[in-house]
Formats: sequence, C-alpha cells, structure tokens
Amino acid sequence: MPPPNPPPKKLTAALIQQRCTLHPEENRQAMEAAICDAAAAGAQLILLQELHNTPYFCQVERSDLFDLAEAIPGPSTQHLGALAKRLGVVIVSSLFERRAAGLYHNTAVVLECDGTIAGRYRKMHIPDDPGFYEKFYFTPGDLGFRPIRTSVGTLGVLVCWDQWYPEAARAMALAGAELLLYPTAIGWDPEEESAENARQLEAWLTVQRGHAVANGLPLLVSNRVGHEPDPSGCSAGITFWGHSFACGPQGEWLARADDQATTLLVEIDRQRSEQVRRIWPFLRDRRIDAYSPLLKRFDD
Repeated sequence: MPPPNPPPKKLTAALIQQRCTLHPEENRQAMEAAICDAAAAGAQLILLQELHNTPYFCQVERSDLFDLAEAIPGPSTQHLGALAKRLGVVIVSSLFERRAAGLYHNTAVVLECDGTIAGRYRKMHIPDDPGFYEKFYFTPGDLGFRPIRTSVGTLGVLVCWDQWYPEAARAMALAGAELLLYPTAIGWDPEEESAENARQLEAWLTVQRGHAVANGLPLLVSNRVGHEPDPSGCSAGITFWGHSFACGPQGEWLARADDQATTLLVEIDRQRSEQVRRIWPFLRDRRIDAYSPLLKRFDD
C-alpha cells in the first residue's frame, strides 16, 4: 500500500559512519547515540553501514560465527523499530539474517517511522576474495531488485558488492526507486601499496556516481571505518576506508566523509531527478530490443 502522505520534496538524510568493536552492546549504544543525534539535527532518513552490529566477521571461515545471525523480525529489528518510532525517522539497517538452520543472508531491513518493517532486501552479489569470504556465510538473495516504499520515498536498497554492478542499480531504477542506498563494509589491505589503495578508492567512488548519473537518481553510501584485525592472524586485517558520501542525479557531490567516524547530514532535492531525466532521457532511449546478451554470462 502507498504511504498515507506524499513524500517530502526536500529530504534530510543521515549517513552514519562508525568503527565497530568486538562488543555488540558497545556498537549498539554508539549507533543509537548517532541515530538520536541525527534525528535531533533534522534527519528523516538514516542509513547505517553494512553488518553494523559486529566487526566484519567474513575475514575468516568459522562455523561458530553463524551464532551472530538472528531472525527477521528479531532483536535488532525490534530495537531499531522502537527507535524509529520514538524518533519519527526511517532507518535502513544491515543484518546477518538467520532464515533457517544452514540458510543465512546478508539482509538490509528498512524500518518505517511507525516502527514497522517496510521491507527487506537480501544481498544479491556475494563476493569470495581474500578477507571477504562471504560465500561461506551468505546465500545469494532471492527477493530480486525490488524497491521499498516508505514515507520518505521509494528506496532502492542494495548492499556493498552490489554497488559495482550497473545492472543492480538499473533494475532498481526501472522498478521505481527514487533513491539508491548502499550499506557498505569495504576497505583495503594495510600491506598493499598506497597507489593501489588510492586507485581502488577512486574506482569505488566513480562507479557509484556513474550509477547515479546513468539512472538520474540521488545515491547514498555508508561505509565503516577503522582497522579490524584478522582473527586468524594470517593476514594484516582490513582497514575500512570510510569515505561515505551522497551525490545527486548528475553525480554531483552533496556530502563526503573522510576516514574518521562521523555522521553526514545531507539535504536531497527529490525534484531534481525529474528535471535531470528530462534533459538526459536515458530511460527513453534504451534499446531494450538489443540487450539480450546481458542475460548471458559472457557472449562468446
């Protein structure tokens, strides 16, 4: 059902960029304090980073770490839903979902300002790289690229590795998303050359701004910060680079963070997408009759 009132023309969003400790309660308290501060500053939409309750546990493959997962609805959605209702805000969270024994997902959940669950998105693209062993933990999403309707607009929520795939952003746009949002946990190997690290960061910023431009939509990204050691001691761990940001439908910078814990507040003009799409009608000129190779792994 559509929300009872039209979404606001101007939307104030908060992107919360934090460090995670080994203690979930400390993380919860820090996150709650940041959410309350953001709401007090006028935020109507709050985006949290990927898997915000704990350190990024996918650096190692350990079956006992499945104990970190929880049901949805469950303790985190109950807590965040109550917080969203008390503050009158929409919260985009990122949780380790236990769907059934042996079946787990990396799931974004949107809490409406009345405390209810507006919808969820299960991460579709699952990486498996040194330090990012997500295929061990997460089943690929099966909910598709479906935007979530809320009182602040229709949200195209994707998660981290999804942010490299133009197909994901396009599918959300074609399904009616009005904003693209990416909860993220990405960083670099501390032992890697600084020039390579800089190239990776610039590529990450560029590809997502490209999604905003190609679809004529504002885009919000929240990434974690801080060094998290490898629990196995086999590597130097991951230094999460932060640099959360928001950009407009022409890729213009609206807000940018550095590599320190912070909360970005940004005002989104929700009418700009209409204006931009009128001068850059990419959706009109798509050649849908010629895109069948996209349904193949590789067109050889």
